[in-house]
Amino acid sequence: MDDKSIVKLFLERDENAIAEAERKYKRYCGSIAYGILGDESDCEECVNDALLGLWNTIPPNNPENLKTYLAKLVRNLALNRYKMLSAYKRGGGNVEASLDELAGCIASRDITEDVIDSLWLSQALNEFLATMSADARTIFVQRYWFFRTVSEIANDLSVGESRVKASLMRTRNKLSKFLKGKGYTHEA
Repeated sequence: MDDKSIVKLFLERDENAIAEAERKYKRYCGSIAYGILGDESDCEECVNDALLGLWNTIPPNNPENLKTYLAKLVRNLALNRYKMLSAYKRGGGNVEASLDELAGCIASRDITEDVIDSLWLSQALNEFLATMSADARTIFVQRYWFFRTVSEIANDLSVGESRVKASLMRTRNKLSKFLKGKGYTHEA
C-alpha cells in the first residue's frame, strides 16, 4: 500500500492504518531507534509508540511524506528515551560521540541537543546541506541525524572508515564557517 493510501486510512480513523504503517515501516523505524538506543526492546517500544503517535497526530496533521514524518517521530522518541536512560549513567555511546563531534561547530556540549532542535538552526542546516555534494550530505545525515557509527556508514557506502571520518571533519569545518557567516557564534 502506498503512503497516500495509508495516510488516508489514518484520516478516516481506520484501525488498519496502524497495521499498514507497521508493515511498511517497522524495520526502517527500528533501525533508526536502534542507532540511538542500541537495545532491541527499547527500540520496539519506540516503534510502537511512534505508530501510536501517528494515530494520535493524523488527523489533525496530514503529512505529505509519511516516511519522513514517522522517522522524525521515532527519532524524537528514541532521543527522549536515550536521555531518560542516560540521565543516571553518562556513557561514551554513539549518540554522545555524535553530539560531541557537532558541539565544536554548533554550541557548547551542555546545550547542543536543544540548539539542534531550534527552528533557526534547522533551517540553516538544511540550507547548508543543500550546498554539499550528495556523498558528503549522506555521510553527514547518517552520522548526525540517524546516529550511525563511522564503520556502519563506511560499510553501507563501500568506502573506508578514513574516508568517512575525513568527510565528516571537512563537513563540520565547512558547517562552522557557514554558521559563522550567518552570524551564529558559540563558546567552545
